[in-house]
Amino acid sequence: MAGEKEGNVWPLPKFYFSVDIGDMGTDLPFQEVTGLDTETQVIEYRAGNSKVFSTIKMPGIAKFGNVTLKKGVFVKDNKFFDWYANIQMNTIKRESISIKLLDETGKPTMVWKLANAWPTKITSTDLKSDGNEVAMETLEFSYAAMTRKLYRTKPATGMFKA
Repeated sequence: MAGEKEGNVWPLPKFYFSVDIGDMGTDLPFQEVTGLDTETQVIEYRAGNSKVFSTIKMPGIAKFGNVTLKKGVFVKDNKFFDWYANIQMNTIKRESISIKLLDETGKPTMVWKLANAWPTKITSTDLKSDGNEVAMETLEFSYAAMTRKLYRTKPATGMFKA
């Protein structure tokens, strides 16, 4: 690539990705993924015999937000709603979700793995008699833990040539 010869490093594009959900299948057709965030609660502490009259901050419990997936509505595709309909007093089936950011050859460059995920919300499409958009539904998942793995990839040849 032209930029690599000069020592430039390009950020990854975010439009080519795939989603795998346990028994639901691999490379599911989602249009958008949001909410891949994590944070650590802050614990403020001061020992009783400390000569400093302020607290120190320490890391506490990790918190994970919900991930939201948007996809088109397809005929006879009810598997997510069937999964959601099975929620009963902590007896929901939990699945692993893998979200892969792909390079131009389709190989993963970054993979987020969500452990013990389950659907918390499904928002069906809105309906408009004068609209011409695709019917979309939104799925929101809660999960217990998130890991992210980076893969080394060789630079593509022929892309972004000047």
